[in-house]
Amino acid sequence: MSIPMPTSETEGIRLHVTPFRPEAVIGALGLPTLLQLVPSPKSQENQQALKHASGTLRRHAEVRGLVQRMLRSTSKGRNVASYAGYMAAGVKGDLGAAWSTPPVTLWLGSQLASIGEELVAGTGMRTVSIAPGSPVVAIDGETQVAAWHELYDSPERYGLTIDALTRIRVPFELFWGLEVKEARQIFYDRNVEGITVAKNLAMSMDQRDFGTRLAHLVIDAVRIERDGESVPFGKFVETRGRQLKASSPEVVTLSALRVLVVCTLFGRAGLTRSGSTLRDEELPEGVTAEQATRRLVPLLSTVISTLREHFLARSAVSAPAVLAGIGIAAHQATGWATTGSTLTEDELLHLLSTVCWEREARYWHGVAASANAKGTLNFAGGAKDAGGRVADAVIHPESQYGRRIRGR
Repeated sequence: MSIPMPTSETEGIRLHVTPFRPEAVIGALGLPTLLQLVPSPKSQENQQALKHASGTLRRHAEVRGLVQRMLRSTSKGRNVASYAGYMAAGVKGDLGAAWSTPPVTLWLGSQLASIGEELVAGTGMRTVSIAPGSPVVAIDGETQVAAWHELYDSPERYGLTIDALTRIRVPFELFWGLEVKEARQIFYDRNVEGITVAKNLAMSMDQRDFGTRLAHLVIDAVRIERDGESVPFGKFVETRGRQLKASSPEVVTLSALRVLVVCTLFGRAGLTRSGSTLRDEELPEGVTAEQATRRLVPLLSTVISTLREHFLARSAVSAPAVLAGIGIAAHQATGWATTGSTLTEDELLHLLSTVCWEREARYWHGVAASANAKGTLNFAGGAKDAGGRVADAVIHPESQYGRRIRGR
């Protein structure tokens, strides 16, 4: 006599999801479940380790190789540790509510094991199951997955515990029933079709960047007279783009004012620092964030107020290269400049008051801009190219460039 077998029941990893296409769903899953579904990309590129890995892991590595790029020896791979540090800071509460990671896009290289009935009528919410060993690949967000693996493998290194990590929920979208070529297309669309945010603009949105925070404080400290009314200077600052439109009311960009701030902090060294994120602990030696704020906010707000009419006229003063040069000159009045001649605030303002700020070739050609045959100026060279020349012209009135920008 044979014993009856149990009623067949689908096994696998169960997920609560909401569909947004017939073969695509969204949801959130626990971090341990994600790491069980998607093996570490780093481990899958270790050929020696794969020789001794299970058949399931080797097959998963083969499928991943069809739709993903390499981590090893690439900028993507080098970003894993810093991404893990960022996420660890967020999990620990160091970043408050101002941190985020995008949903991970997963591709199941087979069909779902089961699709349950609708849990709540009219919502589409269901429970689906993925069979054990099914290859699931992160076709977008793989760096994030690698970083989660990094945290889970060495939580103590990042000041975390396994208990804290197991409570994390990760948003995801899941595609299935796609051929390899379709999964590749999604990878391409997600990584290429989107417009990359310009680095300077991205930094101008980063509220953990000291230069950005300080630029906002300077802007908030300035009010200018316009048509007999006191108006916040912020109304004239373009915060969403890198360039000014001819028809827009703004007269200067936030990213250009950030260049002014960074060059005032560091002097000429600010020309190379203006294109990278600036953290509080990376300020000039011996200068704290509090000291820098206390000195630069009144100094630069006074500079902007003094030059307000030139800003409103959209003169040369609003060009990033010119603001970089002004910042280098202002650095000499901060009290922590270690090279060059020290300036008082009054001396700085006097030097600035003698400059011809009009956008004319006779003043700025060869200094901060280039002029075409018709005399039209182009300031596109940027702060790194011309900021030093502008600073020399501002600080040294009798130099070749100093005389030129003063109309002599």
